[in-house]
Amino acid sequence: MSLQSISNKKRALLTQAAEKRILILDGAMGTMIQEHKLEEEDYRGTQFADWHCDVKGNNDLLAITQPDIIYNIHCAYFEAGADIIETNTFNATTIAMADYDMQAYSRDINIAAAKVARKAADAYTEKTPDKPRFVAGVLGPTNRTASISPDVNDPGKRNVTFDELVEAYSESTEALIEGGVDLIMLETIFDTLNAKAAAYAVDSVFEKLNVTLPVMVSGTITDASGRTLSGQTAEAFYYSMRHVAPFSFGLNCALGPDLLRQYVDEIAGVSECLVSAHPNAGLPNEFGEYDMEGKEMAAHIKEWAESGLVNIVGGCCGSTPKHIADIANAVAGIKPRAVPNIAPKMRLSGLEPFVH
Repeated sequence: MSLQSISNKKRALLTQAAEKRILILDGAMGTMIQEHKLEEEDYRGTQFADWHCDVKGNNDLLAITQPDIIYNIHCAYFEAGADIIETNTFNATTIAMADYDMQAYSRDINIAAAKVARKAADAYTEKTPDKPRFVAGVLGPTNRTASISPDVNDPGKRNVTFDELVEAYSESTEALIEGGVDLIMLETIFDTLNAKAAAYAVDSVFEKLNVTLPVMVSGTITDASGRTLSGQTAEAFYYSMRHVAPFSFGLNCALGPDLLRQYVDEIAGVSECLVSAHPNAGLPNEFGEYDMEGKEMAAHIKEWAESGLVNIVGGCCGSTPKHIADIANAVAGIKPRAVPNIAPKMRLSGLEPFVH
């Protein structure tokens, strides 16, 4: 069976599941990794024992050096009720890997992470064939922005170009597909220009490999201003990315479910595709920890579901399998958001939306 045939079959199963119920996304990977209290030698493993700089904190590298830990985290989220898990590749682009001088290993990390997630998904699909599990290959935002100057004295300065982002995202996308993912997720988008580079890269790889996977797009409202870091409102951000024809569009990170609700509502009103949301477990306290318990988080998300705002829900920073289990139980039996029939109009976007 060809790669496209496999993809078409998976897409059909995913679409069927989304029509019947609200799908459950997993929770935080970093939060779960932190619980293992790994040291420098754990991150290095045997493969990078002699690496010339510190790699502690390079969570994506663990797909190679500690794959059992990553596999068990994926399994814990499936046990909690997740339908879709995200690959441990949030910082696996060559651009982000440059922090550890590991650009050359970006492809290997993406492939390894995808295979670990694929193994977990297949194991749980085999346990319950009537509830297939899916793997979303994550393309994180990178640690650079194409829209904003890193130097307040030089507004025109940039530390990354559109072409450099496309090159990095293309390599990661191709590797994720090679590793066996079912979807591609552009996640935690704070800069729309970065997201456009990622979308262009993904489409180019699809054309190169003669395969098309569903694409999830998830942006980040950075604070109470209701805007992304590059300045767009949620609605304007959607209009900037709707040409991707995503499988789902939504928001994650930065805010807890209490503060994120109004922006999810904004997206739900204009989105011509499924809507996803995976908020943080509240806002971090003075120690950088997240205090919102699963029951409280689930209560907020249940109200979203009852209000017809969402199709896919999960958790971001601070969330654990317990949070995901509570969320899954809270939305069980609630009908997913019906995709509205939106009248054709000219829809443009700058920092604000323009509809005419």
